[in-house]
Amino acid sequence: MSKLAEFKALEAQLAEQLKQLDVLKNDEGLKREIEFESKLRALMAQYGMSLRGIITLLDPQRASRAEQKATSSRRERQVKTYKNPHTGESVQTKGGNHRVLKAWKAEFGAKVVEGWLQ
Repeated sequence: MSKLAEFKALEAQLAEQLKQLDVLKNDEGLKREIEFESKLRALMAQYGMSLRGIITLLDPQRASRAEQKATSSRRERQVKTYKNPHTGESVQTKGGNHRVLKAWKAEFGAKVVEGWLQ
């Protein structure tokens, strides 16, 4: 794309964005939100409160829910024990990425090896 074409495209985008900005400036809903935010920030400054403090004040259980969610986001894997009936060898693993277990699955098949689960 030539520089001139790129310039004209950007100029057209800018004109469109300026139109959208004018529409937003005249929107009553936006004016009310801006007024609310400025009054809220002034009130927060007057009482020395932070936004986090206000959220905790309005919803005290939110912090405990967030803490529970962060700590218990994934349950711990259970240890599984597989015992090979041909050799009597046993393998303990928490996942399927064990070297011996993979070899058994390649040799005997995954369904057969899952049947060896103790």
